[in-house]
Amino acid sequence: MKPNIRVGYGYDVHALAEGVDFWIGGIKVPHTHGAYGHSDADVLIHVICDALLGAANMRDIGFHFSDKDPKYKGIDSKILLKDVIKIIGEKDYKVGNIDSTVCLEMPKLNPHIPEMKKVLAEVMGIDEEDISIKATTTEKLGFVGKEEGVAAHATVLIYKEPDGKGAPTYQGL
Repeated sequence: MKPNIRVGYGYDVHALAEGVDFWIGGIKVPHTHGAYGHSDADVLIHVICDALLGAANMRDIGFHFSDKDPKYKGIDSKILLKDVIKIIGEKDYKVGNIDSTVCLEMPKLNPHIPEMKKVLAEVMGIDEEDISIKATTTEKLGFVGKEEGVAAHATVLIYKEPDGKGAPTYQGL
């Protein structure tokens, strides 16, 4: 019998634009530039959504929330994340943990990580301790290093509980 756990990975990038609000990890971070996109361009939430959907073998964020659909123009990505949790929940999956990295030169994100974790945990209905957010630079290399864009990566573990109770089973490992 296969274990009831699955792993997913997400990657996303967004261009930075002057005078645009910078939404990341579900919060607005003060800065002169923000991520540009069809929605609020929250790159961290987008990679988490992609990783969750991928782990459940349910395609990606663009499949479920097309950037061609005007109803998603400017949408708060927290709404998308909440919907993704519902979508994977329909297949009885729950979030085990999330590990993410944001690549960005400026602004520095470390002071904002506790608030991001709090907001994301509330949206997903999980413990803050189950969310890891790391921030790094690219040492001035590439589009991130030139402060032209932001990139993020996320890996998630999702699981199904046997018969709706207890811990996931690991028989057959």
